[in-house]
Amino acid sequence: MNTDPSFLHISALTLLGAATIIGFYMGHVAQRVKLPSLIGYMIFGVILGPSILNLFDEPTMEDLSFLTGIALGFVAFTIGSELSLSSLKRLGTGIISIILAESFGAFFVVVAAVYLLTRDLPLSIIFGAMAPASAPAGTVAVIQEYKAKGSLTKALYAVVGFDDGLAIIIFGFAAALAKNLLIGEASDTTESLLPALWAPVMEIGLSLVMGGIIGFVFCQMVRNLQNSRDILIILFGAVFLATGLSIRWHLSLILTNMMVGFVLVNYRREALVQRVRVPLLEIMPLVFILFFCLAGANLKLSAIPALGSLGGVYILGRSAGLVGGARLGGLLGRVDEKVRKYVGMGILSQAGLAIGLALIVKDEFAQLDAQYNLPHAVTIGAAALTTITATCIFFEIIGPILTKFALKKAGEIPHDGSK
Repeated sequence: MNTDPSFLHISALTLLGAATIIGFYMGHVAQRVKLPSLIGYMIFGVILGPSILNLFDEPTMEDLSFLTGIALGFVAFTIGSELSLSSLKRLGTGIISIILAESFGAFFVVVAAVYLLTRDLPLSIIFGAMAPASAPAGTVAVIQEYKAKGSLTKALYAVVGFDDGLAIIIFGFAAALAKNLLIGEASDTTESLLPALWAPVMEIGLSLVMGGIIGFVFCQMVRNLQNSRDILIILFGAVFLATGLSIRWHLSLILTNMMVGFVLVNYRREALVQRVRVPLLEIMPLVFILFFCLAGANLKLSAIPALGSLGGVYILGRSAGLVGGARLGGLLGRVDEKVRKYVGMGILSQAGLAIGLALIVKDEFAQLDAQYNLPHAVTIGAAALTTITATCIFFEIIGPILTKFALKKAGEIPHDGSK
């Protein structure tokens, strides 16, 4: 009998195989109770993760983190490939109004709500800065699972595609303002906001430029290909390249890959776009299983008790800001009634970007404490990471459910697609 402890160790590849197969059936179980499949994938991920079985432990999750980036790359490419300029023109300036109103609505409502609770302005600004960030994977997964089509579907693709860029800008400005307020607590000096604001603007600009270049090259490479297998190979290469360079140069992999798809749908003829979409749609179910299983494994149920009143206020404020802001933006932009009424429900998912921003706050505010002796900054950083991690569990579960509800109420889920 083999007594070597390593004999009992389950490799990451074995876990991925089990997660793919069992996750597939968990998705069907979720469908049976009228929930999106991704809820089943996430539940199985939670079971495998540190919260329960701990098969996907921290080192394993670190080793597999590249899969999350690849999955988000394909999600972003899918979003971009749906954003044709002609369809955006049909939606009109209302989409811009919705994106601006829901992002700034979430920011200002959360700032006001958290300030009323805590009377802590820097803390309130930081929580407001993280509120606009969304998780497009959940929205896109629901749209594709139920084969949704219509003006609301188009609006959701546009909003979840572009609002992350705006969220990064809002965060950059707000975090700089919060830092200045904290530094002002310790001294009479303040730092300039402009350098801190320039960084996110550059990040977005370079992401779009790099995505545009890769998208143009991709179009040239696939324009004469007819075989779906050959197109899929080049597509994988383009997404891997865009994702890898974005991570290496600290750019937004969502905006970069979205731009690749955007160039495709607007630069080439519809026939080529359809030839690319066919193999893409074939692989996306596997991408979603792996992505949401890993997302579930990252959700730590032990964080839920830490929610408290601050977490509750953040959940209510963010939800009210996004839904109310989207309605106001739709009203000002004179969009279809169903878009105005339901688009806010489809964009509530929040995960990776928000947690990433919370980690940035924790690290940068710890440096503030070291430089200016500001224990208040450390308190804000810890509160941001703990609370955002816990609230993301709520938003990742309720977000896709409300997306399905919105699409169904808008009449954009075909009867044969209802599950």
